Amino acid sequence: MVGKGVLLECLERPEIESILLINRKSIGMDHEKIKEILQKDFLNFSALREAFKGYDACYYCMGVSSFRMKEREYNEITYKMTLHLAKLLSDVNPKMSFCYVSGQGTDSTGAGKSMWARVKGKTENAILKLPFKSAFLFRPGFIRAKKGVKSKTPLYNNLYSVIKVFIPLVKLISPNSITSNEEVGKAMIYTTLHGSEYTILHNKEINELAAKLS
Repeated sequence: MVGKGVLLECLERPEIESILLINRKSIGMDHEKIKEILQKDFLNFSALREAFKGYDACYYCMGVSSFRMKEREYNEITYKMTLHLAKLLSDVNPKMSFCYVSGQGTDSTGAGKSMWARVKGKTENAILKLPFKSAFLFRPGFIRAKKGVKSKTPLYNNLYSVIKVFIPLVKLISPNSITSNEEVGKAMIYTTLHGSEYTILHNKEINELAAKLS
């Protein structure tokens, strides 16, 4: 849901010249800006080293729910996959900025009780140690799906359908309790074009930067 939203924003911005998508299966979009590579093994991107050269930013939006997952399995997807790609990119494109979608409640100390929060925090800390020009950690809370994008998780879609009528009221009472996939995309693009004083971005900072790009 987040990745598709970010992609749609990139397609609409004239500043974005080209987009390289790395997917397991095709997203099914034909656009002059898009080059798509289908990759089965997300723990071995070494064959794509040359293809990665010359890009200014990586918007890393891949993730899974930790529901009913063991820590070892969640760590494999969340930490090992992310760091394998991030290390390769920092070597190939040290002038690149790296935007990583984490989540509200991520634990940077590694001492918390929540498994997913510890693993996300460990991943964030490792990304910040890599020699990128800049790295930004996105920790959105509730994300509103816009522009026809839907989550791949049926539970989330059912939840959105129930609470969507209350979203305008919630935003009126507490504007930064909600962001959207559109605003996440705009905020990422803003950090690439202009940088940011924020390294960690929650809903408030995401919405602020998105508004600056509008």
